[in-house]
Amino acid sequence: MVMKVERLTISIPSDLLKLADEIAKEKKISRSKVVSSCLQEMAQKRLEERMAEGYRKMAKESLAFAHEAMNLGKETLPEWK
Repeated sequence: MVMKVERLTISIPSDLLKLADEIAKEKKISRSKVVSSCLQEMAQKRLEERMAEGYRKMAKESLAFAHEAMNLGKETLPEWK
């Protein structure tokens, strides 16, 4: 998939710029690719956190539904003997 690339001018602390340059040199990639990769990792982590929260919320709702169903069953079904 070809993505449109935009230009961006940013200001970052000099120690982070030095780190970005070191990573770029080690991996033989551009500074832009270093920054893009970091943002992609952050976006993936954000997505995973949101999905985990959604799963936790669904689990609570499912548990509440199960309890309610059990209570309704106790009210409407004869006791098993």
